[in-house]
Amino acid sequence: MARIPAAVAAVRQAVRRSLPPEGLVLVACSGGADSLALAAAARFVTRESGLTVGLVTVDHGLQEGSDLRARNVGQWATNAGFDPVEVATVDVTGLPGGPEAAARTARYAALRSVAEKTGAVAVLLGHTRDDQAETVLLALARGAGPRGIAGMPARKGLFRRPLLDVARADTRKACAALGLVPWDDPHNVDPAFARSRVRGGALPALVAALGPAVVGNLARSAAQIAADNAALDEIATAALLTAYGERGLKVLALEPEKDAVRTRVLHAWAKELGAPGSALSHRHVRALDALITDWHGQGPVYLPGGIRVARVHGELVRVP
Repeated sequence: MARIPAAVAAVRQAVRRSLPPEGLVLVACSGGADSLALAAAARFVTRESGLTVGLVTVDHGLQEGSDLRARNVGQWATNAGFDPVEVATVDVTGLPGGPEAAARTARYAALRSVAEKTGAVAVLLGHTRDDQAETVLLALARGAGPRGIAGMPARKGLFRRPLLDVARADTRKACAALGLVPWDDPHNVDPAFARSRVRGGALPALVAALGPAVVGNLARSAAQIAADNAALDEIATAALLTAYGERGLKVLALEPEKDAVRTRVLHAWAKELGAPGSALSHRHVRALDALITDWHGQGPVYLPGGIRVARVHGELVRVP
């Protein structure tokens, strides 16, 4: 019996650990090396487990020939035995943020829509250890704080990222070993995009200066910070419950809390009021916190979504 190449085995093992016990699983596949290796592994592993696996590829319409590439990925998936196979076309026009953010928003919306239509219980994404390291560096550069530095979660709702402990080089090796020809997205080397600059310049420079272990160390740090965040979020949830007053949050209940807990309480409460999480920044939470820790009679704090919060009779309350 021929020995399975190490890279193929690594991807398959990662996928095997991430699968739900039953139900339809979808693989999000662009045709790049990471998602192609993921798809091939998912097809192999689900044959063993009896799970059903489908595939969805998203055409963002941002490059010439993207529709043909998406159809080719869909045809490959059909020939490989994926069922269902969906080609989702999206329009990024008018979506907030730059091209990267707009494409990501449209892509995830399409994946959720296909999952809902097909009854899928999980969607597998092909982000690797290298992607996680890049995400951490970008978060550090933005001053994103613990939530940003925690990187991409291995699981969040429908979405699962089996390959966060697998190197990008191994997905390419797996494709080569299986005779799969991946598509190389030109956006990945376009210096107009921050992630491309990190991928092509910043991260290789760190590897050259500190050694190849830096990629895994960044990804592992993200996982450790994510675990700390989860613990602090649990504490903050309990603190929020005890802080509710007649109209809002009791200042006296929040004053003794540690900064890391109190700011999480305020962030969660602001979202409860209707502030969109994507627009809620550290600046907004800091201004809310000042109503507790630096109170000198200042006026209301303006939050995203047209929400105003003021300190009234010892409570933080939403005001007209």
